[in-house]
Amino acid sequence: MLYFLILLLQLKPFNLNQEPIHQSRFEALNCCILIPTYNNEKSLASVLQDLLLYTSNLLVVNDGSTDATEEILKEFSEINVHHFEENRGKGEALKHGFKIAEEFGYEYAITIDSDGQHYPDDLEVFLSHLEEKSPDSEILLVGDRNMGQDGIPGKSTTGNKFSNFWFLVVTGTQLTDTQSGYRLYPLKVINQIKLYTSKFELEIEIIVKAAWRKVKVRNVPIKVFYEENRVTHFRPFWDITRITLLYIWFVLVSFFYIHPRDTYQDFRKKGFKRFWKENIIKSQEPAHKKAAAIALGVFVGILPFWGLHTLLVFSLAAMFKLNKVVAFLFSNISIPPLIPFIIYASYQAGSLLTGRGFAWELRPEDFDSTADIFLGLWQYIIGSFALAGIAAVLLWIVFYFLFSVRNQKQVVKP
Repeated sequence: MLYFLILLLQLKPFNLNQEPIHQSRFEALNCCILIPTYNNEKSLASVLQDLLLYTSNLLVVNDGSTDATEEILKEFSEINVHHFEENRGKGEALKHGFKIAEEFGYEYAITIDSDGQHYPDDLEVFLSHLEEKSPDSEILLVGDRNMGQDGIPGKSTTGNKFSNFWFLVVTGTQLTDTQSGYRLYPLKVINQIKLYTSKFELEIEIIVKAAWRKVKVRNVPIKVFYEENRVTHFRPFWDITRITLLYIWFVLVSFFYIHPRDTYQDFRKKGFKRFWKENIIKSQEPAHKKAAAIALGVFVGILPFWGLHTLLVFSLAAMFKLNKVVAFLFSNISIPPLIPFIIYASYQAGSLLTGRGFAWELRPEDFDSTADIFLGLWQYIIGSFALAGIAAVLLWIVFYFLFSVRNQKQVVKP
C-alpha cells in the first residue's frame, strides 16, 4: 500500500489548463487565427475546440448568422467574438477582422474556414514559413489544397485553374491555388490596401494588390477535407461572374499602369545597359525561348484584333512563360506607318489562299456589294493569320540562329 502511495506522489498531475501546443510561437510572432463564419452551426464548435488545442489567439467574426451560431459562440468565452447584425459577405467579415486583429496588437492573422475543411495541424506549416521569413520583406501565404487529388469538387478545380492563370497574367507570380481560404496575412500591409469587394472575391483582390505592393505571395501545402453534404455559401454563377469582372479590371490596371510602372522603376534602378541585358534580351534564357518571345510578339501584332494586341500578347506570354517585355515590343509591328502594309499583305495572302489569285491593285468596284465586302473581310482575316504564322516561324528561325551563335561566343570567350 505504501508503495502505491509513493508512486502516486511521483506522478505529475494532469493539467486541465495546459498551454496550447503552439501558444508560445503565436505569441512570439504576434499572430492570431481569424475565423469568419456564417451559418456553420454543424461544424463551428468542433472547429473552435480543435483550434484551441493549438492557440488561444482566436478571433471570430459572426457574419450575421441566422442559425445557432451566436448561441454556440457564447460557450467559448475565451474567444474574441464580433457580431454583424446582418449578413455582409465573407469579404466584409475578413476586412473587419483584419482591423480588429491589428488593434489587438497582432501583426499576422491566419484565416481558416469554419466549415471543417481545414486541418488545424497545418498551422505548423504557416508558422514555420513565418519564422523563416526575411525581416526585409513581407509574405502572404495561401494554402495549396492539391486540387488534383480525389474528393475535390470539379467546379472548384475548374474555377481555381481560371483564377490561377489570370493571377499569373496580372502579377507575374505563378500559384497553384489562389482560392483557398486557409491563409496567412501580414496585417499592417493588408490594412493599408484599399479594398472594394465584399464577398468571396475579396480573397482574390487581396492577393493581387499585395503582389503589386511587392509582398511575396506564396503557396504552402495543406490538407483539405470536403464533407459530402458540407454547408457552402459559394454561388457558382454570381461569384464566378464577380471574380471574372474583377480580373478584367485587374488586367486593364496591370497592363496600363502596374507593368509599365514596374518596368520604369526597374529601368531607373538598373540603368540602360543592365536593364537591356537582364530584362530585354535576358541573357540567361535559352535561345529558343528568346526567339519564341519575338515570334509571339510579331504573330500577335499582325493578327486582326486591333485594340486588343496588348492584352493578347501579355496573356499569351504569361501562358507560355515567355519574356513579356520582348513580346510586347515586337507586337508593336502594327504601328500606324506599317498598318497599311500589313493589311495589304494580309489581304493579298488571303486572296491566294481563297483561290482568287494575286492582284497588285485594289479597285473600289471590287467592293460594290455587301457580299463583296464580307468576302474581302473574310479574305483579309484568313490572310492575316497566314501571314502572322509565316512571319512568326521565319523570325523564330532567324533569331534562334542569332541567339545560338551569340551564346556560343559567350561560352568560348575567356
